[in-house]
Amino acid sequence: MKNNWKHLVVAGMTMVMALSVPVSARAEEKPASPAPQSAGVADLAPSARSAILMDADSGTIVYEKNSHAKLPPASITKVMTMLLIMEAIDQGRIKLTDKVPTSEYAASMGGSQIFLEPGEQMTVDEMLKGIAMASGNDASVAMAEKIAGTESAFVDMMNKRAGELGLKNTHFMNCNGLPASEHYTSAHDIAVMSRELLKHNEITKYTGAYQDYLRKSSEKPFWLVNTNKLVRFYTGADGLKTGFTNEAKFCLTATAHRDTLRVIAVVMGEPNTKTRNAEVSQMLDYSFAQYMNHTIFKKGEAMGSVKIEKGMQPVLPLTAKHSYSVLLKKGSSVKDIRYELRINPLKAPVKINAPIGKLIVFQGDQVLTEFAVDAPVSVDRAGWWTLFKRSMGSLFG
Repeated sequence: MKNNWKHLVVAGMTMVMALSVPVSARAEEKPASPAPQSAGVADLAPSARSAILMDADSGTIVYEKNSHAKLPPASITKVMTMLLIMEAIDQGRIKLTDKVPTSEYAASMGGSQIFLEPGEQMTVDEMLKGIAMASGNDASVAMAEKIAGTESAFVDMMNKRAGELGLKNTHFMNCNGLPASEHYTSAHDIAVMSRELLKHNEITKYTGAYQDYLRKSSEKPFWLVNTNKLVRFYTGADGLKTGFTNEAKFCLTATAHRDTLRVIAVVMGEPNTKTRNAEVSQMLDYSFAQYMNHTIFKKGEAMGSVKIEKGMQPVLPLTAKHSYSVLLKKGSSVKDIRYELRINPLKAPVKINAPIGKLIVFQGDQVLTEFAVDAPVSVDRAGWWTLFKRSMGSLFG
């Protein structure tokens, strides 16, 4: 079918309303491409089995090494667990103040834990601290059961979300990363799910804290110390997740921001923590020395609006849910950068986070990157009386 677009040019940008061809699902953003002039980058993580360095805003890949290899992720699995928790909070299914009970099964988890006892309750806020900072396997299972009823049902949600994000080399068998057959992911896929998690700005409150307490007012306070030491020793680091098993070796997905630039560095299969942290620091140093971000929209800025046919809300304002920017080499010209906002025709009902279009950024005639645009709220279908009054108002207005 031929694409037919209606263009509205305003102040140097183009808003495009799609008339016939629907935009693909939000997970199907344009695949991240290597950054300009990145082909000659030296091996920044020589000891890692695989690695990737990605701009968090645009998804542009600065450096990669065996980034699509299927490998055991250990506790980096919890990035997806935390993503589903944050999405459940956004959807109103759970609140940070909700109490989360601990089942016998959750309390039985070995490895890293916060030593939950059967029947013990903590808030979602406290469980997130236990997952993000102490890598609590027991807290992860307790949250999985809170959201989905059983860990198995939650793992189904994890794999479904991985598919929505376009992750081709990921399959989960549990929510915490304990060794299991057919439980694997890749450095690239970890970077993508880390990028999605970082769209929930509140997560770095948990992943970026170096120390805290659980059960502080009880007889058995539990001191939390972040397993990711970069949040204390690397300027701008505020996440995300470490991992280790004998099979996976030492893994880390790290993020740091300086000025307007936020990057994600992932390494898998490192021989020890010292090498892991040194090579990730080197990757972060390289990105901050070589690159800058050019912001298209800041979080909260108005992007435009779209009409919703037969919606309780006839016009839906669009605001940036997170920063939209493009990665450029330092010193690059930005004068010929432009963007197009392409929004599908919408008809109620519209669900929150449903894909409704895309934001395409150009430099001259070259596409630099594409961003999915999602519905910021749900809009129900208007009843006949509302539609009647609306049509009468339009007729006599």
